[in-house]
Amino acid sequence: MVKKILFLCVANSARSQMAEGLAKNILQKAFIINSAGSKPSEINPYAIKVMNEIGIDISNQSSKSVDEFNLNEFNYIVTLCAEEICPYINSSKAYFLHWPFFDPANKSDSPEESINKFRNVRDEIGKKIKNFKWE
Repeated sequence: MVKKILFLCVANSARSQMAEGLAKNILQKAFIINSAGSKPSEINPYAIKVMNEIGIDISNQSSKSVDEFNLNEFNYIVTLCAEEICPYINSSKAYFLHWPFFDPANKSDSPEESINKFRNVRDEIGKKIKNFKWE
């Protein structure tokens, strides 16, 4: 039976979207990968751009609400929030991980600052996915 991973953040617009794309690329068909948020919005264009830089297209992914999923169907639930309140999750079956990454989306940043923050978060999430011992 294929195991399932759910990546969560608040808006499902940047961190969890990048994590979904990275995990699908790194773990490939070994897992079913999804992402969601407690207050879903649009995928951030910078997330799409920095993922394209490494050959991963997330432009067809969509922002989803955590309420769309039966959380008891997941083997792993990974929250990616840092400074804001992460979604409250109630699942008796999933193994929970909390990987705190700051939200790279800051409207007051210059485009150059924004893209660099997105790249840094993308790279750090990728390292966590590669280094965690998924079973």
